[in-house]
Amino acid sequence: MKAERRIALIEAGTRLFAERGLNGVSVRELSRSADASISMVSYYFGGKEGLYAAVLEEQFACFDQIEEIRKQGGDPLAMIEGYIRWTIRRHRTHPYLLRFYTSELTNPTPYFAKIVSPAIEKVIRTLAEIIADGMRRGQFRTNIHAVSAATALAGMVSYHMLSTLATQALFGHAPVEDESLIRDYLAIFTRGIQAG
Repeated sequence: MKAERRIALIEAGTRLFAERGLNGVSVRELSRSADASISMVSYYFGGKEGLYAAVLEEQFACFDQIEEIRKQGGDPLAMIEGYIRWTIRRHRTHPYLLRFYTSELTNPTPYFAKIVSPAIEKVIRTLAEIIADGMRRGQFRTNIHAVSAATALAGMVSYHMLSTLATQALFGHAPVEDESLIRDYLAIFTRGIQAG
């Protein structure tokens, strides 16, 4: 029963913090939404800020999966395709992630440096290593900066998901469109960095 209250508080916190940010939600709202007593927020998380940190940790934990793409080794183009697939899947399975992502990037809380920045840096660093490997293999141009290319790739795919409401009249955003999107973004990105 107590474990269920903790889960309910995380779920309520995820939704409410994503909608209104850390300072836009009261402990009373969090506990009411989770059908828990106010004291449960303190008991499990040490207060509202602790709950917010727990929500961020849960949301950004999926960024650790970038290591799996790099560990597969092999062709840098295949790893870039793997990254695009993983990013789209990540946003589909974590619908509130982009709200936390953009909120923390534009209006960082005290948890940005500990939770958000390392997660993003890990992704960019891994992508830059993959791109640098492609340069060494002669697959990618050597006159580009690997970190700039990695940031462009991460931004391109994430912006697609972020702009869904604004671009829904222009093209499909349904999950059935994902394969087409992956092919398009892989072609757009790699043609820009491919050698020769």
